Amino acid sequence: MKLHLKIWRQKDANSKGQMVDYPLNGVEEDMSFLEMLDVLNEQLISKGEEPIEFDHDCREGICGTCSLMINGRAHGPDTRITVCQLHMRSFNDGDEIVIEPWRAKAFPVIKDLIVDRTAFDRIQQAGGYISVNTSGNPVDANAIPIEKDVADQAFNAATCIGCGACVAACKNASAMLFTSAKVSQFALLPQGQVEATERVQNMVRQMDLEGFGNCTNTGACEVECPKGISLENIARMNREYLNAAVKA
Repeated sequence: MKLHLKIWRQKDANSKGQMVDYPLNGVEEDMSFLEMLDVLNEQLISKGEEPIEFDHDCREGICGTCSLMINGRAHGPDTRITVCQLHMRSFNDGDEIVIEPWRAKAFPVIKDLIVDRTAFDRIQQAGGYISVNTSGNPVDANAIPIEKDVADQAFNAATCIGCGACVAACKNASAMLFTSAKVSQFALLPQGQVEATERVQNMVRQMDLEGFGNCTNTGACEVECPKGISLENIARMNREYLNAAVKA
């Protein structure tokens, strides 16, 4: 397979970036998208050129670091996958593929296709911890009965991997889906009720401080989320925030 790649190159955060053309031959359809980039980098290194910087880690759809805009879509043309799970059989011989980093004020470009997503870390840190009694014997896992549908909703919210696709897909660069998932995974469970008021207020405040945009219910975030995090979490976070404001 022969491809024509247009890839964003940027030396550092303070430099002006640009799209650079890279023809690539010999791409196999069973390659993952990241393996295709590995092949391109090997060719660049062999020619004495600087390889393209991009994030990756587990390559199993778990870590969320392999975040790229591919032909204008977060993580590429398929749904419910990350870039490392995208295979080249999703493209055709001779295709032009445009590869860019996330585009958001709160995700500044570090180099090439790598962006700084520590804003997500600060939002999570603002949420703090849950109170756990650590004295004496460990608490039995089944000591607090939780209905299955509630436990399932909490687990589904907790599957968010923090990749940032929701922000990249949103026309407002909103982080509401990410933040609401992290709020919901605790708000749905009795263990998360002690700090519930402070948690949602602090996380929403930090989200705004980071420079993310507002949610206008477009729904692109849920569509592009590799884990299918539901918009219902945003509604739940809004209720939690309103309740916290009333209590305050």
